Amino acid sequence: MKLHKDIRILLVEDASVMRKLEIKTLHSLDYKNINEAENGSQAIEILKSDSKYDLIISDWNMPVMDGYQLLQWLRANKETKEIPFLMATGRGEKKEIEKASKAGVSSFIAKPFNKEELEEKISEAFGINKEENKKEYKREIKTGTSGKVIIKAIHIQITDHLTLGVLKNLIKRNEIVPKYFELETECLPSWNAVAKSLENGTADAAFILAPLAMDLFNYGVPLKLILFAHKNGSICVRNKMGGEVHGPEFFKNKSFFIPHFMSVHNMLGHLYFHNQGLNPGASGEKNVDVEFEVVAPVKMGEFLAGNPKASGFLVAEPLGTKSIAEGNSELQFLSSDIWENHPCCVLAVQEDFIEKHPEAIKEFTKYIVQAGKIIDQKPGFAAEIAVEFLDPTKELGLKVPILKNVLTEPKGIKTNNLYPVKEDLNFIQHYMHDKMGMGSIINLDKFVDLKFAEAVCSDQDKSDATSCVSEKYITDNIKGITHKAENRVVDVRKKELLNMEGKYLKFNLGAEGFGIEILRIIEIIKVVPITKVPNTPNFVKGVINLRGSVVPVLDLRLKIGMAEIEYGAKTRIVIIEEEMDAAKMRVGLIVDDVDVVSDVKAGDIDLAPDFGETDKSNFIKAVMKSEDKLYILLDLTAIVTPLHKLRK
Repeated sequence: MKLHKDIRILLVEDASVMRKLEIKTLHSLDYKNINEAENGSQAIEILKSDSKYDLIISDWNMPVMDGYQLLQWLRANKETKEIPFLMATGRGEKKEIEKASKAGVSSFIAKPFNKEELEEKISEAFGINKEENKKEYKREIKTGTSGKVIIKAIHIQITDHLTLGVLKNLIKRNEIVPKYFELETECLPSWNAVAKSLENGTADAAFILAPLAMDLFNYGVPLKLILFAHKNGSICVRNKMGGEVHGPEFFKNKSFFIPHFMSVHNMLGHLYFHNQGLNPGASGEKNVDVEFEVVAPVKMGEFLAGNPKASGFLVAEPLGTKSIAEGNSELQFLSSDIWENHPCCVLAVQEDFIEKHPEAIKEFTKYIVQAGKIIDQKPGFAAEIAVEFLDPTKELGLKVPILKNVLTEPKGIKTNNLYPVKEDLNFIQHYMHDKMGMGSIINLDKFVDLKFAEAVCSDQDKSDATSCVSEKYITDNIKGITHKAENRVVDVRKKELLNMEGKYLKFNLGAEGFGIEILRIIEIIKVVPITKVPNTPNFVKGVINLRGSVVPVLDLRLKIGMAEIEYGAKTRIVIIEEEMDAAKMRVGLIVDDVDVVSDVKAGDIDLAPDFGETDKSNFIKAVMKSEDKLYILLDLTAIVTPLHKLRK
C-alpha cells in the first residue's frame, strides 16, 4: 500500500522554530497540505470546525493543552477517534511510549528526527509496514573474510566518540592488528538511530549517552556497559543575539537546546539553571521559565544563529566551539566547571556478543583504552583523524584547529582514563529520577560489566577512578562559574579565530593588502569583456561568459569605497563560489593584482576592530599580520549579498 501525498495534515507544535523545521521536512517528503496549531487547545478548535484531517502530528509537551491530552480528546470524540495520530516528542523514554500506546497513539517518534524516520513513522501511523516495524529482529553476529568476528560499533558526530575513530585509523595503518576481531563502524544521524540499532540488534556495540543506555537496559534491551567513552567534553554556549543581560535573566522565557532528554546535558542544564533561581524543563510543563528543546547536535549552531528566542545550548564538543568560532555564540561554561571528570557517553555492548566472544571484547576494550591515551598524548594527530571520522560528508565543516583546541582545552574532554565509576552513574540516575521525574532506577551491578576494564586498565587508572560528586559539590561549583567565565575572555576570543585558520590568497588594491580563503576560490583569470547590466549598483560591472556560464562581476575597489582605476596588465578577476538562497553562485571580484597563497594561523589573526555599523566596514572579517604588512580578511558573504538579484 502506497500513501497518497495529498493527505491533509494537522501539525501541532508550540515552538515556532521546530514547527518550521517539521513543515520543511514534510515538504521535502512532498506533503504540502498542512495546517498548523500551537497547542492542543488550538488544535481542538480547528478540529471542531473541520474534522476532515487524514493525520495529526503532535508534540507532547505544550502549554495550555499538551499532546497527550489532545490524544485523549481525539479518541473520545466520535468525529475524530479514527484519525491517525503521530506523537512527536523530545521525551523519548520507554515509559512515555507505553503511556501513549495505551491512550491510542498510532505511532510515536522521538525528537530529533530526519525525513526518513518521519516518513517511516507516518506510514506506521496508517498501518503500513506496522507489523514489519514491530517484529523482533534476529541478532546476527558476523564473521569477516579473515575468520575473525566483526564488531559493528556505532556512534554520532561528536568528540566523545573519537577513541573509536583513532582505533579505526590505527587498524587501517596496521599499527594495531587485532587478533580476535575486525572493526566496522557506522556514523548515525541521531541518538534515536543509535537507540534503534541497539534495540533491533543491528549493532554489536555503541557509544551512547549513559542515561539513554540505562533506559534501554531498564526496558529489556540486553546491554552491558563495559567502559566510559570519555570524561568531561561538553560545553554550554549562549546566543550572541537576544539582549545585553549576561546573568540568569538572559535565559528566562527562552528556549534552550539539548541533544536528548535522556542525557547528562539535560541533567547538568537542570542543575545549572535551578541553582540560578530558574525553573528549567520541557515546554508545556508547569511554571517552566527555561524551555528545553531537543535538537540534533549537528543542527544546534544553525538553529541558534539568527534566532534571538533561543538562548543557547549544552552539547558535546566540537559543536559549541565551532559555534563560537563562527561568531554565533559565547562561552557560558564547560561541563567540567559543574562536575569535574563527569561521565557522559559510555561504551555499551550487546550481552550475547560478550557471552559468545569475550576474547574479542576484551581485546576491543584494551585498544579503546589505548586509543584514549593516544588522544591525550597526541591531540594534534587525533584532531586530524577527528575531521575525517566525525565529518566524513563535510556537513559540519570541521577544521583541525577547532578539534585541536577542543582536545587541548585543560578543562575539556578527557580520554586517558575510561574506567567506569558506578557511583557517578548512580548519581545521574537518582538525580534524573528523583529530581527531574525521568528514567528509572536500575541495578547497576547487573548493567555494568567491569571484568574487561579490570583486565586492561592500569592499577593507576583504577585507583584514580573515584567519585567526587554530590549536590553540594555541584552547587558550590555553579556559584564559581561566573568568575571562571570572566577569566576566560581571552580564550573565547581565541576560539573565534580558529575557524579562520587556513590557506589564503593575498592580493592588493593599491597599497592595501587583502585576503580571501583559498577554498572559496574557483579560479583566477585575466580581465575579459564584461557585459553591463542596467539598473545595478556602480560596483557591479556586469556579467562575463565563463565557458558557457554567466558570472556576475563586481569591482572590489568600488565595493569597499576606494577610487576607481583603469584596469592594467596585472588586473585579475578572482572567481569565487558563494552559497546564496540555498544554491551555489559564482561571482567574479576584480582586484589590482594577486600576490601569493599563504598558510595563516590563528595567532596571525586579530578580529576586526569595531568601526560601528557602517557600509564600508561590514565586509571586514579580520585582520591578518604578515611580517611588516597587515592584510584585511574579507567577509565574502557581506560583499556578494547584493548580487542575489542578478541570479533571477
